[in-house]
Formats: sequence, structure tokens, C-alpha cells
Amino acid sequence: MEQIIATVRGFDGALVLAPEPGGDFPEIAWGDAFFYYAPDGEVPQAVQPYATIVTKDYPGDALSDLDAPGRLRVNIQTDRAMFQQLTGESSVGYAAVDTVLPHPVYGSQSWICVVNPGERTYDTVLRLLRAAHDAAHARFERRRQA
Repeated sequence: MEQIIATVRGFDGALVLAPEPGGDFPEIAWGDAFFYYAPDGEVPQAVQPYATIVTKDYPGDALSDLDAPGRLRVNIQTDRAMFQQLTGESSVGYAAVDTVLPHPVYGSQSWICVVNPGERTYDTVLRLLRAAHDAAHARFERRRQA
């Protein structure tokens, strides 16, 4: 998790929000990470993160079995073409590790996920995070020019 966070922090304009106990964020978010394009260093208003790392099951999102020890899931927004290329007609269960899968809740919105990225998926995860960051940057610029 820390290697992925460090990589994203190296992207120009990246903001990594990593809520910890005692902060202003709800307890359920503690220990997770949320990635934004935010060149001013402020969490954007009315903008969702382009990627997240979650370390536990959330209400309505328990199919990846993240409450089990040592598990985390990287979630990344992609475009429709990339989503189809990566997931196709995936029939693997959402708890499979080191496998690119449709997000169990947001797959219909072209989000993918990887539980415990490893040897097979780590480079793909980094490449997808870069692409999601670049797409968030482009959306930021379009909003700014509107």
C-alpha cells in the first residue's frame, strides 16, 4: 500500500488523502487512501477521487472479503474501452487476489479493482493509476476553462 501511495504522491498535482484516527474524517475511512488531482493541495469540492485503496469492508461492499487480515483493494476509475479490455467477461469471484476485476459496486461505472496487487498486476495497477490521474487532470482543466 505504501509503495502505491508513494508512487501516486509523485504524480504532478496529486493529492493523497489518508485519514487517520483523531482526524476530521469518519472512522470507517481511517487507514484507507483517496487519490485526487488537486494542484492546490486542497480536496476538490463536488469531485470524487479517481482511485482509492480500501482496507476493510464497507456497508454494501463486502464481496472482496477485505475484513480478513492482510487484505486491501485498489479501486481505479477507467474509461469504458479500458474497462472492457481489462475485465471482458470476468467470472472470477470478487475476493480473488492479484487479479484485475470489475469493482463489485462501481463496475457499471467502469471502475476496476485489484485485491492485494502482486506480481501479475502491480505494474498494471501503476499504469492505470497514472492514466486515471491524467484523466482527472484533463477533467480539471476542462472545468477550469468552462
